[in-house]
Amino acid sequence: MSTNSSDPIAIERLNLMNMAKLSIKGLIESALNLGRTLDSDYAPLQQFFVVMEHCLKHGLKTKKTFLGQNKSFWGALELVEKLTPEAGEITASVKDLPGLKTPLGRGRAWLRLALMQKKLSDYMKTIINRKDLLSEFYEPNALMMEEEGAVIAGLLVGLNVIDANLCMKGEDLDSQVGVIDFSMYLKDGGHSSKSAEGDGQITAILDQKNYVEELNRHLSTSVNALQAKVDALEKSNTKLTEELAVANNRIITLQEDVERVKEESSYHLESRKVIDGQVLGETRKQLKEETLLRLDVEKELEVQIGMKQEMELSMKMLEKDICEKQDALVELRQQLDDLRTINQQLSHKSQSADASSKQKSEVIARLEEKINQMSGTHQTAFTRRYRQKWCFVFFYLELQIHILKTQLAFFFSFLQKQCKNCSMVFCESCVSNELPLPSSILPETVCSACYSLLLQQYASTPT
Repeated sequence: MSTNSSDPIAIERLNLMNMAKLSIKGLIESALNLGRTLDSDYAPLQQFFVVMEHCLKHGLKTKKTFLGQNKSFWGALELVEKLTPEAGEITASVKDLPGLKTPLGRGRAWLRLALMQKKLSDYMKTIINRKDLLSEFYEPNALMMEEEGAVIAGLLVGLNVIDANLCMKGEDLDSQVGVIDFSMYLKDGGHSSKSAEGDGQITAILDQKNYVEELNRHLSTSVNALQAKVDALEKSNTKLTEELAVANNRIITLQEDVERVKEESSYHLESRKVIDGQVLGETRKQLKEETLLRLDVEKELEVQIGMKQEMELSMKMLEKDICEKQDALVELRQQLDDLRTINQQLSHKSQSADASSKQKSEVIARLEEKINQMSGTHQTAFTRRYRQKWCFVFFYLELQIHILKTQLAFFFSFLQKQCKNCSMVFCESCVSNELPLPSSILPETVCSACYSLLLQQYASTPT
């Protein structure tokens, strides 16, 4: 390792590293010679903690707080908890100590607890390998940021052969003054020669003890892991036993619930069968009644359909009859017009016949007078022949008058029929129909026109 002799900080790092070597070596030799567990009053152990404190303080950055400037290595040691979860127990124990009030006291307590756990070398290597995190607390040329820090971490491995039992409850770690006592490391030549002779034996013993300690630590770690697994299995077994008991109780409860549900379901099934039988009987009865009612309705519907068909047929026949009646009415009106024309002609003929009959009666009267005169004066054959001739003419005229009167009487009797609805006089063929009138229930003789009109009214008027 090469150092710049003109750099004071490098000289400080080298001096601190050499002091760490001396303190670690002296502590191991004195502890092996002593052959017992070390306590807090052991002077070499106290000097080791002082040297470590100076190494950790070298190159610290100053942080400003409300109370002033703070320069403590406790913040750097707290990083171990984040990088190694096993160190969380030490950090928690340090924070729980009642007598510690300053970060410096917490850092000193952390070093003592790590030494008792024989994990100080491992923890120091962990934080030295993360220089990116240490740069927050140390300057770039600090001991922890250079190679000297890694050398000190390697030297700390030898401390795993030491058994220490340190009580920190009554010890004032906040106010201790950390001063290095160099008198412990100044030795005479005889002692150095003796120590040189025993270096070989000490090295062999240290190697054997280191191996045994490492093996013991691994075995302890394995035992602790197995014990943790056993505890976890016991907890899981206890939990499974409790869950099994709860599950058994739950199964018993469910079985009871199943039995109760079966009984209730059987009871409900029987009651449901009875209710279903009653409901089925009522339903069948209602179905039968509904079927009969439907049949009645269907019959009535068929009757109504038949009546409707009959009414439609009768309406068609009535319409056909009305058409025929209307045609007959037209013909009858034509015949009526013809009869009126004939009546006028007959009236003219009767008037002319009356006039001619009067004339003929006058002529006959005159002839009778003449005959009487002639019969009184002349009773000759000529007179008799003439009288017979005029008698024949008179008989013929009277016969023609009788025939004409008979025809007139027949014609007037033929026209004497009267319609009871419109009160007009028609021939007998025109008033041959009979219908009940709105003013009379009994059927009355009506003309063809009134018969058709009344049929239309009766057809359009609902019954």
